[in-house]
Amino acid sequence: MHTVVVSDLHLSDAVVQSPKRPHWLAYKQARFFFDGDIERLCTHVREQSGGEPCELVLNGDIFDFDCVTAVPKDAGPGEVDWLAKLRGLGSQEWMSVFKMRTILADHPVFLRAIADWLRAGNRAIFIIGNHDAELHWPKVQQTFRDALDLGLQGSVERQVCEDRVVFCNWFYVSESDTFLSHGHQYDPYCLVLNPIDPLISVRGKPHVRIPFGDLCGRYMLNGMGYFNPHATSNYIMTATQYARFFFKYMFRTQPLLLWTWFWGAMVTLFVSVTESWRPAMSDPLLVEEKVQHIAEKAHATPPMVRRLRALDAEPALANPISVMRELWLDRGLMALLIIYLGFQMVLAINVVWSVSPKWWFVPALLLSPLLVFYHFRIRSAVFAEPLLSVRNAELIHKITNCRRVIFGHTHEPVLQNIGPVEYINGGFWSPAFSDPECKNRVGTQSFVWVRPEGSERRAYLLEWPQGAEAPKPLAVGADLSPDASGAASPATTLAPSNSHAARASAS
Repeated sequence: MHTVVVSDLHLSDAVVQSPKRPHWLAYKQARFFFDGDIERLCTHVREQSGGEPCELVLNGDIFDFDCVTAVPKDAGPGEVDWLAKLRGLGSQEWMSVFKMRTILADHPVFLRAIADWLRAGNRAIFIIGNHDAELHWPKVQQTFRDALDLGLQGSVERQVCEDRVVFCNWFYVSESDTFLSHGHQYDPYCLVLNPIDPLISVRGKPHVRIPFGDLCGRYMLNGMGYFNPHATSNYIMTATQYARFFFKYMFRTQPLLLWTWFWGAMVTLFVSVTESWRPAMSDPLLVEEKVQHIAEKAHATPPMVRRLRALDAEPALANPISVMRELWLDRGLMALLIIYLGFQMVLAINVVWSVSPKWWFVPALLLSPLLVFYHFRIRSAVFAEPLLSVRNAELIHKITNCRRVIFGHTHEPVLQNIGPVEYINGGFWSPAFSDPECKNRVGTQSFVWVRPEGSERRAYLLEWPQGAEAPKPLAVGADLSPDASGAASPATTLAPSNSHAARASAS
């Protein structure tokens, strides 16, 4: 079987350009949609496969629920609180259904591409990632199926959609030789704490537990619309770069950026930590049924599901201090403490010598080197470790007997041998730009094509240039043969066409 793998589309709602803030959320404008390229890719694969069976694996973060800021106009009293109006809806079932309908309404070409793919007798496999964790809701999955128009009779169409559109909790095994997962379960900042039972109760209502990194996107980046969440170079900078960025783009239209960041970071910290403590909504009598259902959809066995679940990373939320560092709250609170101490020192001096409180900044400046020293000692731990370690590669091979592992999540196309497996990261398609004007695109639209060749299958890492009619290879002649020691060989990281590093948003 031909297996085509694409990930990190980050489909979201479209925004209309504002004359007052032309660069605000510019990357979400319809002119940057790549749906036509996806449609041409599906058509090309159908033509090249020569009628052989094909499966399209949409490997996580296909829909970006966290990026949707629209709210229903006909919501009942109390259904949409002030926070949802400012930063987007939460993860209750009806909220997730609304967000799915909003996304699909703005992406009819993508829907048409999937429908044509299914009409040809092929299958579409959706592997749930961190940004589309709300796909865990059955009604959200059904909303997508209902939106497809296959042109068949009602009952026949429902059955075809049920058979050919499959939603996998976090992994899928293709043809017994390829293990596919979005990869977020191996990222301490973005993993779903319990992908078998992802629901929690918040104020008596079921919610999908959203990972920390995605809450950062919802409560912080949704309110800081000049930062592109698909390109870390657009929002992870030095203090000097932040200052230049602020005065160039935000001084006139968002002068209270520091306040926006601070309260957004505080909400993110509070929600992520408190929700991480909530127990999963699980029924002990249904655990085995759930595991069996996950295994059937993923072409796996129940023991395989339980063993793969044990490979999840240790969540970063186990150490709230490290989370505060990633949010810069530690430095923000330290700056407030220095200001407070500056006032206290002036008040103390005023007891013996009359001095105006306006001189608080003098002792604050004397204490500021402590903050500077602390700041330069801190290093972000996001993606500090490789997504696939040698140990996990060996364990995935032993558990699944697969010789190939395909991830997404990092937005960085990679072709590499790690231990006993061939590791490929399929890259991303989302509109990533290094500047708010959306002039300098970061990365390239890449995907993986696993093709039957003789008695086996071979994987190719390919690029689909914008507006192209055919793909081209991203890496030619990459050595995937295991080295003598079985250790990870140096990665062949594929440079995008515009020479920028294709980096991902941890959120």
